[in-house]
Amino acid sequence: MNKIHPTAVISSNAVLGDNLEIGPYAVIEDNVEIGDGTFVDSHVKIARFTKVGKRCRFYLGALVGEEPQDHRFKAGTEAWTYIGDDTTIREYVTIHRSPFKDGVTRIGSKCLLMAFVHIGHDAVVGDQVTIANHTAVSGHVVIENQAVLSGYILIHQFCRIGRLAMLGGRTIITQDVPPFCMLAENNCVCGPNTIGLRRAGFDSEQRAVIRNAIKTYFFHGLNSKNAFRKITEAGITPETEHFIEFIKQTSRGLMSGDPALNVKRD
Repeated sequence: MNKIHPTAVISSNAVLGDNLEIGPYAVIEDNVEIGDGTFVDSHVKIARFTKVGKRCRFYLGALVGEEPQDHRFKAGTEAWTYIGDDTTIREYVTIHRSPFKDGVTRIGSKCLLMAFVHIGHDAVVGDQVTIANHTAVSGHVVIENQAVLSGYILIHQFCRIGRLAMLGGRTIITQDVPPFCMLAENNCVCGPNTIGLRRAGFDSEQRAVIRNAIKTYFFHGLNSKNAFRKITEAGITPETEHFIEFIKQTSRGLMSGDPALNVKRD
């Protein structure tokens, strides 16, 4: 049985799962699908062309799947927003759909978006991503699985944040941050996300290999070709292979290493 407050406004074209709780003055528009066990707090709006997974939670004032802030958008464009299972959207989060026909803004499963986070159109957020309060993710940004973003971060369009990266608060991201890296508040890579790696189950040997790859690339004064060669010589693992491929695929370049940590060229 669903528990729906009588003041909630729900389109007859919305597809609702079982065991839902929808609070006062919530708005569910046309072409919305909501999975089983989802909680929708008061004054939440889930806009048209949005698909929500199971057991999600939307808190007061969240705005999900709304029209994008983009001059190219034309009213009535069918573009979608997907929210994965077990994801939590806290107070006043805004998530915008694409301005392009059949475009998608995607939030993965088991994510936590804290209060006042903004996700721009066509962004792709992986699984188990945590984004803290007031962080603004611009359009077309890609955030890989298990990344952690602190509060008050600004991320430029088309940037990529790698798997299990950790971004410090108040940073301004204008280029890509590779997987497993820690980005300090001075906007520079300062080493591996050691705590995140431990929590993700990486053993000491795996962490050492990742640490060596990050130090080699950012702090040994090598160009990319020579850094990749040294990393490969030390032995390739799935993690270092992903680290290298992520860097090779960059189009915006990378956030720089902390100059205070640079060592002499080998």
